[in-house]
Amino acid sequence: MHRRRRTALLLTAVIASAVPSLTACGNDAHPGAAAVVGGQRITVAQLEGRVNEVRSAQREAVPDPAQYARVVSGTGNLTRDTLHTMVLDQVLHRAAQDAGVTVSRSDVEQLRTGLEQRLGGAENLRTAWLQQYNVAPQRLDDNLRLQVEAQKLAGALGTDTSKPAFWKALSRASEELAVDLNPRYGAWDVKKAGRVDVETPWVRDVTSAKSRQPA
Repeated sequence: MHRRRRTALLLTAVIASAVPSLTACGNDAHPGAAAVVGGQRITVAQLEGRVNEVRSAQREAVPDPAQYARVVSGTGNLTRDTLHTMVLDQVLHRAAQDAGVTVSRSDVEQLRTGLEQRLGGAENLRTAWLQQYNVAPQRLDDNLRLQVEAQKLAGALGTDTSKPAFWKALSRASEELAVDLNPRYGAWDVKKAGRVDVETPWVRDVTSAKSRQPA
């Protein structure tokens, strides 16, 4: 993945594209888990809950069914991108801990205040983050914290978030945490510190184009 693309995924939380509904055949090595990070499970239920937060916010923001359907079709990879963000959040936090970096509430408030001033208020900020980055309003501070942590980590490393030194730190943290994704969501590339798609012959697409419905 191009370094600029990886940086965008880190700082914006999610970027959307299309994904089918999947069903696994045979043994599942991750029963009930979407990922395991540092020995801790991110459950499928937790992942679905986060995705549903975004869908609920989108539905509220776009009440017209036809417009909402277009929004959903444009964010089809929401589940995988959300899992990417949930894992990357933990990887970044580990890398920050390794570098002695901490983020305070005032750090997050300062960033939020600046963004609100730039965008014309708190409501405009929430709307912009939902529309552009698929961040539900209740997760806004979590996302801003992620951004602050990334910037402070880069500063501690004497680099910025687009440079190899920054991503090397995330790669090292990924290895320390032994990130393991359920194959139905892809795999975690330690070197790239990001989720990648993989071919899984034992997983089949059970949803036809006709039967797909907005979430």
